[in-house]
Amino acid sequence: MASLTEQVLSTLPGDPLTGLRRADRLWESYRQGNLPVTPVIQSQTEALDAVDWDVVISGGTLGILVGAALVQRGWRVALIERGVLRGRDQEWNISRQELTSLVTLGLLTETELEAAIATEYNPARIAFHGGQEFWVRDVLNIGVDPVYLLESVKQTFLAAGGQLLEHTGFESATIYRNGVEVQAGQRLTTRLLIDAMGHFSPIARQARGNAQPDAVCLVVGTCAKGFPANETGDLLASITPLQQQCQYFWEAFPARDGRTTYLFTYLDAHPQRPSLEALFEDYFHLLPTYQDVALNQLEFVRALFGFFPCYRDSPLRSPWPHLLFVGDSSGTQSPLSFGGFGAMIRHLPRLTAGIHSALQTNRLDVASLALLQPYQPSLSVTWLFQQAMSARIGQTLPPDQINQLLSTVFAEMAQLGDRVLKPFLQDVVQFPALVQTLALTSIHHPALVLKLLPQLGVGELVGWMRHFVALGLYEGLQSVGRSLQPWIKTLPPAQQYLWQRRLEAWTYGSGRDYHHADESST
Repeated sequence: MASLTEQVLSTLPGDPLTGLRRADRLWESYRQGNLPVTPVIQSQTEALDAVDWDVVISGGTLGILVGAALVQRGWRVALIERGVLRGRDQEWNISRQELTSLVTLGLLTETELEAAIATEYNPARIAFHGGQEFWVRDVLNIGVDPVYLLESVKQTFLAAGGQLLEHTGFESATIYRNGVEVQAGQRLTTRLLIDAMGHFSPIARQARGNAQPDAVCLVVGTCAKGFPANETGDLLASITPLQQQCQYFWEAFPARDGRTTYLFTYLDAHPQRPSLEALFEDYFHLLPTYQDVALNQLEFVRALFGFFPCYRDSPLRSPWPHLLFVGDSSGTQSPLSFGGFGAMIRHLPRLTAGIHSALQTNRLDVASLALLQPYQPSLSVTWLFQQAMSARIGQTLPPDQINQLLSTVFAEMAQLGDRVLKPFLQDVVQFPALVQTLALTSIHHPALVLKLLPQLGVGELVGWMRHFVALGLYEGLQSVGRSLQPWIKTLPPAQQYLWQRRLEAWTYGSGRDYHHADESST
């Protein structure tokens, strides 16, 4: 007898069942530790005779954002995409405030930005099995139409002189003293190669070698019609205790053509972890309880699934000159997030300014490009939260421990207000908010905090303290850094590049790139 997953997915266009099983074979390779590493980057000591491009970007879905911003600044940019550069049908959820950089950078007009917004809802819920409910407004409540958005940015890119090479897949590249020779069905020479090919980039895989991911997020879901009327969303919800060493979490959003629901879980790449297809089966069994609807009432429009490997050694710095990782290939998003769009939008102004300056001053060596993907304690501290939301294979935890912890912590954050809660829900951790939350949780719930020690391990906590202290240090440095701007402008260009990257590292590393809606962005 066919499983629920087979029954539903076999009726959808595009053969998602085959795609799901293809993804599962890749996930199995990660779990078994036999993922092949193919050398696609080589190095030569001599120089290229000529370089045709300032920047070649491999990977168009999010790479087009960087490409369009750079070509607006006058650089010769070519973008290669193995298929057709087109956004997916499923909306990308983000907060309205984060989208303003697309207008500021000249990638969209205000009119185009409004047209790109397919859905908008309020409020959003956070809820945990056996615990409290919390509601917030204006957080990840905008559904952006990726098809319209990318087409609009693509036209901006082309109008400014960028060259788009579709049906052109990256094959290999050779690093020379003064640039890169890229093979992609044709030969391209460039001063800088940007890898925007995502989590499974062959270049990033070569850079990481045989390293196993330190954590993985498995995600399955659908968009369907037939749900009861509901104009609210769920940002983070659980309806079950820990089961099979997995704590399941849900998200739900109104969509243009129905309602989107996701089931996801945090885990490691242990061989005993479930497949995506097994997770999908649990999704279909639990969905009626979660959304109070019978499966036979739903008309499924599309299936959504994937797994997202995360590495503590992130953001990934290139071991080669003239090569930079951006987006998911760099691991810039936190281990709590499985959406690269939000992370790319957040870092786009910083990356655009930094790449522009690196090209201007010819700072394309390994050390200089590493400054564009700096250590960020605001990113690193989230590893402890991810570990607290998961259980290791063979570890014995009370079934509701994770739910109780999350309900308690979110209650304290809610008491502290939106200035604490909203940044965290958007993947931003700031030192004052973290200190207040930890202090109140420790004072009001010491027994629950003590339960975390065996779950996380002393070594994990000691390692985390280094990032916690660094977060506090960066909080102070970014405050001082703002006063250094007049002095930095008096320095030679090469030194300005260095100091501007330091200031950006302190700002983003402290989470101070995030501004509350009622704050000035200055």
